Amino acid sequence: MVKPPAPPVPGVAPVAAALPGALAMTFVGGSVAVSGLLADAALATTQALRYAVACLLLVVLARCTGRRLVRPRGAEWPWLLGVAVAGLVLFNVALVRGAGHAEPAVLGVAVACVPVVLALVGPALEGRRPSPAVLAAAAVVTAGAVLVQGLGRADAVGLAWALVVLACEAAFTLLAVPVLRRHGPWGVSVHATWLAAAVFAVLGVTTEGPAAVTGLRVPHLLAAGYLAVAVTAAAFVLWYSTVTRLGAGRAGLLTGLAPVAAAGTGVLLGGPAPAPAVWGGIAVVGAGLVLGLTPVGPARWWCRPTGRRRARRRPAAVRRAAR
Repeated sequence: MVKPPAPPVPGVAPVAAALPGALAMTFVGGSVAVSGLLADAALATTQALRYAVACLLLVVLARCTGRRLVRPRGAEWPWLLGVAVAGLVLFNVALVRGAGHAEPAVLGVAVACVPVVLALVGPALEGRRPSPAVLAAAAVVTAGAVLVQGLGRADAVGLAWALVVLACEAAFTLLAVPVLRRHGPWGVSVHATWLAAAVFAVLGVTTEGPAAVTGLRVPHLLAAGYLAVAVTAAAFVLWYSTVTRLGAGRAGLLTGLAPVAAAGTGVLLGGPAPAPAVWGGIAVVGAGLVLGLTPVGPARWWCRPTGRRRARRRPAAVRRAAR
């Protein structure tokens, strides 16, 4: 039986709770250049190797740090399998297939729409109503991410694959919400990675052949190793930690950092400086994050009444008694 999703952890400063997720999205955005090294590699075989290495690393680290990993049971299996199949396997396949019918910007815009989906659906899975403030922030972050990513051209097939990318990227977070309470970020990451490795291994053997692994060159292995360590093992745990502490809706705002990190990585690798529209998009993403992560209600510093204002708001009888 799946435990009800835990509500976001109270008493945690949103900015502090968002830092792991922000680092995870930085890893993801910075991996764009590395992923390009795998363009001519056997897709399923490479991904099977990547997720197998990530799972092994996660298990070793969990044992060394004393974190307890539990076996899935009952209704938890469909949720975890959904994370692996939709959030990892189908997502990677959609990116590759979609690239043949759409420019990268089109697929990037699809990913940029994830904050709105998470802001709408995430609270429902957690037994809450969507927050208007978070929805507004998600719309702002999405607009900024689209400016950073830019628009591209695509045919009907490319647009269909872009929708699949959007659905799979959202599923990676949403399908994990019901099992995060029992398994935690480490458990969900371990089970998702070994399931994805198993599915990709079957696909690799049946579509690419068992000998496909021998065709991987050193650059392929280095790229897969980086993706396994930084973009999978580290980023998964960091991301699910933020989802646990902030909730899926508010954590989803951080996905807007991925295209910003990709743009910054391109400059560091010798690419041209961002165009004015990209700088404007970065500013819009930042504004959306401030809007969504700033505490609401009287906790906002500009809403806190001064001592004089508090005195004026006291009932007249209390003020007379104080005299």
